[in-house]
Amino acid sequence: MSRSLQDLTEAMLAAARKAGADAADALAVEGTSLAIHLRQGKLEQAERSEGVDLGLRVLVGRRQACVSVSDTSDSTITEVAARAVAMAMEAPEDPYIGLADPGEIARSWDLDALELAEEAAEPGAAALEEQARRAEAAALSAGAITQVEAAAGYSMRRMHLAMTNGFSGGYARSSHSVSAVAFVGEGTGMERDWAAEGRTFLGDLPAPEEIGRLAGERALERLGARKPATGAYPVLYDERVASSLIGHLLGAVNGSAIARGASWARDLLGQQVLPKGLSVIEDPYRPRIGASRPFDAEGLPTRRRAIVDDGVLTGWTLDLATGRKLGMPSTASASRGTTAPPSPGTGNIDLTQGSASRDDLIAAMGTGLLVTSMIGSSINPTTGDYSRGASGFWVENGQIAYPVNEVTVAGNLRDMLLRITPANDARAHLSTRVPSLLVEGLTLAGA
Repeated sequence: MSRSLQDLTEAMLAAARKAGADAADALAVEGTSLAIHLRQGKLEQAERSEGVDLGLRVLVGRRQACVSVSDTSDSTITEVAARAVAMAMEAPEDPYIGLADPGEIARSWDLDALELAEEAAEPGAAALEEQARRAEAAALSAGAITQVEAAAGYSMRRMHLAMTNGFSGGYARSSHSVSAVAFVGEGTGMERDWAAEGRTFLGDLPAPEEIGRLAGERALERLGARKPATGAYPVLYDERVASSLIGHLLGAVNGSAIARGASWARDLLGQQVLPKGLSVIEDPYRPRIGASRPFDAEGLPTRRRAIVDDGVLTGWTLDLATGRKLGMPSTASASRGTTAPPSPGTGNIDLTQGSASRDDLIAAMGTGLLVTSMIGSSINPTTGDYSRGASGFWVENGQIAYPVNEVTVAGNLRDMLLRITPANDARAHLSTRVPSLLVEGLTLAGA
């Protein structure tokens, strides 16, 4: 019988101590995934993968090293632990690394309340293919669709994390997804659009027909796209892409960027970064949401926190090392895989919603650009200068006039974020819930 993930982490810690490590943490991950891809009505790809990955971080004084392996035998664990200690002895000293104090680590949590995994039988390839074909058929039924790519997938991932400071804990995550990409037109006039949904529980997933039909309708709306006018106009970021703006803010307040002095937000702590009345909340305890978690990658208990409160930046996103470097406590935001040490990152994010609908904001903007897709990115992390390729729809007199493509949207993130007006259309099931956002006075480079 194969050993449990907890047993594997304990074996790695024991091997690390025996090899001479002063401290260590061990991560064991077991995953299964299955995906079906259709293209032009034919099965293009069927993939299934499963396996166990082990990651070990050892600390020798103020030096550290990480190793990863997929062989779970005792001999391999012993060998990689000795290798990790030898690597750590050659690594440069870092005064900020180290495990959490035993008094700081999480001791109890309620996994049942989080509902992170659906403990049901794995769906077969035939069931996933049926979902993909239903999405494909619905997309084709939307109209003059020339081609459809559809996919359905499932994954189950289990992890266990253990440390020499006494922390030990793990959980599982499940995921079900269906997506469709529809194409219209031919040659240089070809356009495409998509729809996709993912849920922790299969019963929460919308019908494949709904997903496919939406992809087809969106693609048909793109027919005849052309370049818009060049100039300064309001830009409405559709809910599908609006989270990217808040993502740029979250990247700028990440402790790693702040500690390096490589962030346009490095001097904004305690200052207004969003309009008054808007907050950015991280909540790791939302049930059935993919980024929820009871503890972080350093064993600290997670908590709900306001990153921005009433428009004011309240703090950085920190793990233990960046917190020590900046003289602040960790925000229990550490993330990690099996191949690298922890680093800070965010999970479930909510931006305060507005009272107006997306249609209300379209009517209010008069003439401008509705962005539904973004291509490429040129963001200066130090200055916040922003330039991205986009496509969407041109708005005239408060109404959508025609589809547009090949337009560049430019501005400065610090100024842009202070001018956002949120709609009320954020989708409840997403980990990052950001509604459509109207930004005044951006520069468009089109025709």
